[in-house]
Order: sequence, then C-alpha cells, then structure tokens
Amino acid sequence: MASTLSTDNNRRSLLKPTIPSPTRRPRKSGDRAAVLGFLAPNLAGFLLFTLVPIGASLALSLFEWPLIGEATFSGFDNFIRLFTKDPVFWEVVGNTFYFVGGYVVLNLIVSLSLAIWLTSRIRFAGLFRFAFFLPVVAPMVANAVVWRLLFTPNDGLIAWAMKTFTGLDAPNWLGSSEWAMPAVIIMSVWAGFGYNMIIFVAAIEGVPDSLHEAAAIDGAGWWRRLFGVTLPLISPSMFFATVMTVISSLQVFAQPYILTGGGPGSSTTTLVFYLYKQGFQGYEMGYASSIAWSLFILIMGITFLQFRAQKRWVHYA
Repeated sequence: MASTLSTDNNRRSLLKPTIPSPTRRPRKSGDRAAVLGFLAPNLAGFLLFTLVPIGASLALSLFEWPLIGEATFSGFDNFIRLFTKDPVFWEVVGNTFYFVGGYVVLNLIVSLSLAIWLTSRIRFAGLFRFAFFLPVVAPMVANAVVWRLLFTPNDGLIAWAMKTFTGLDAPNWLGSSEWAMPAVIIMSVWAGFGYNMIIFVAAIEGVPDSLHEAAAIDGAGWWRRLFGVTLPLISPSMFFATVMTVISSLQVFAQPYILTGGGPGSSTTTLVFYLYKQGFQGYEMGYASSIAWSLFILIMGITFLQFRAQKRWVHYA
C-alpha cells in the first residue's frame, strides 16, 4: 500500500509543470549606452536651452551690465534697487495680480461652463468644440491685432454694438487707464479659454454614468448632481487647469505689448513686459535678470501654495 502511494506521488510530481525561478538578466554595458544614447538629445537640449540660461541669468542678476560696455559686479544691488528704490516695480506687480485675478477666474468659469454645456448631448458638439478651441491655436499676435480693431472707440465693432443695442457710448478701452486692463483680460480670456475647456470636457466625459443614475434615483436634481458628483470627480483636472492658468497668466506679455504698449502710463505693464522694457529698451540686462528671478520665485511660491491647498478640495479616486 505504501509503495502504491509513493508511486502515485511520483507520477503526480512528474506530471506537475515546473515553473522556472525568475532570474535577473545581468545588465550589460551596451544597455546603458543605448539608454544614454536615447536620452542624449533631450538632455543636451535641456542643458543648453534651460539649465545654462537659468544659471547665466542668475549670475547676470549680480552684475550691472549696460549691454554696451563692461559688466561690473554689484552683488545684490539690483535686487535692493528693485524692491526698495523702484516705484514702478510695485505698480507693475499690482497690475500683474490684477490681470491674474481677472483672467484666471473668468477663464475657469467660461471654460467649465462651456464644457458642461458641450457634454449635455447637444447637437453639433464637435463643431462647437472646434470653434471654441480655434483661438487657442491661432497666433496670439493676430488675435491681439484683431481685438485692437474691435476696441476702437468710435468705429470699432464693440462701440457700434453698444451704440446700436444699448444707446450707450463705448468707453475708450485702450486709451483709458481704467478700462485698458479689463480690455486686455477680455481679449486674453477669449484667446485662452478653449484649452481648459477641452481638459474639462475630457474629464466630465470620464465620469461614469452609473454615478449620475444612482444620484438621480436617490432624488438628486441636476444642480445637486453637478456639485455632488461631477465637480468632485473632476477636481484633479480643475486643479491642473488652475495651476497651469495661473503660471501662464503671470507670464503674460504679448497681449499688453500689442494692445496697449503697457499704457496708458504703466496701467497695463506686467512683470514680463517690464522685464522686456528694462532689458531690451533700457539695456539694463543685469536689472532685467533680477526681475526675471523675482518672477521665478513668485511663480514657485504661488505654485507651492496651490499644491499645499489641494488637499482641501481635490479628490483623487
């Protein structure tokens, strides 16, 4: 009996498939060379066009360099002058925050509202998406030139529409320090909301229909489903759109440069535009570099605060 059992066990062991133990293939020097070869173009581009300019800009901010002439080491004098002796700088910072506040809020509201509308099973949704996204891929210079014509005080299209439908005279959009920045914000929102709209459309379409159906069965109306189901589930996309929109708006340049030239006075001069004026019109490259690094630190600080605050309202599934 014992011999019979041992014979059966031997047969089972012979029939049982043997799974070879995983063996780690030794890494060859050729693999490492292949990886470095594939990474070399990107690493070279990152080094030449990112790291080296950043380091050169930091070094240049410590010098007084009138572009035409010799550079003189000045330490932190450029930063001291910027923060304590330049009255225009703080006005420019205020203008930048004015633009960021108006642009970011309007951009997110318009893009999210249109995304919700486009995902509500309307007809020709694809055509509307194309039309709304078109200004994003159009050249910013061309957009600004067209809007400059629209903002013409007397015979522009906006002035004509206001006079025809409301009987009111349009304000001097680009010639008034009160209306110039709102005009820049309006034009920028029109040119940029399509990018966030596409992100929100993709996020909303990724929300499972079963969750909406379950909420509707429980008696939740449209608004309750929007704020209780849709918005919490797309909050990661909203966070991404907010961070990227804030970063891009802090670097605004083309719109005020073409629409108003930074005026009237300095009412639409932003940090990047002020950097351009100091570096390429005033030929103070060291001072312009100090402005660039101040903007870099500002962007990093705001982005850090946004990442710290995301825990309170961003929900990851």
